[in-house]
Amino acid sequence: MDFTTVLCDQFHLQPWQVNNVIQLLDEGNTIPFIARYRKEAHGTLDDQVIRELSERLDYLRNLQKRKEESARPSPPRKL
Repeated sequence: MDFTTVLCDQFHLQPWQVNNVIQLLDEGNTIPFIARYRKEAHGTLDDQVIRELSERLDYLRNLQKRKEESARPSPPRKL
């Protein structure tokens, strides 16, 4: 699943904005730090949009993880 495309569609943002925010979040930067001091990386996004994007990214990543786990065969059960 391409998270950038999904988030761009849902938030009506440009791919470069979403990619940069994802990268900053993955590097461990906090949302207030990104909103205040990394405007060159995301343009005019405020902390609320970045927070919603972060929450949606977490949701999509967890969903992808669950899909991958459910696609793996489970070991046979002993009765």
